[in-house]
Amino acid sequence: MATETFLGRAKRWARRIKRDVVALWIAARDPHVPWYAKALCAAIAAYALSPIDLIPDFIPVLGYLDDVILLPLGILLAVRLIPPDLMAEFRAEANARAERPVSRVAAAVIIGLWIGSAALLLWAFWSRAAADGPGEF
Repeated sequence: MATETFLGRAKRWARRIKRDVVALWIAARDPHVPWYAKALCAAIAAYALSPIDLIPDFIPVLGYLDDVILLPLGILLAVRLIPPDLMAEFRAEANARAERPVSRVAAAVIIGLWIGSAALLLWAFWSRAAADGPGEF
């Protein structure tokens, strides 16, 4: 039972972290938030959503250090820089966004557009490089 309690607390903590990252992203674009808090919020949200880590995850123990310690500390600092009433609004908005339905079709269309654009760019680059001849870059 102690494991379930710990696991339940860990899941709630992870959900709060996820909600706060979205709330910080919203705060970074709000005109009522001070500029220094906006900068920190944007940096933390971008880092949290980025696939690039300060310490790569494949390094044992240290790889998850930034995800488990540094990121929550950054979120805590950013939350303290935002007025509490505004942070409550941002958290409510983040909760509302989390409850919205997700369109997998739209995601597939966007991914298809990116792949098509990349293929078109690659084809244009490849055909130009072939027309210029070797060593003409």
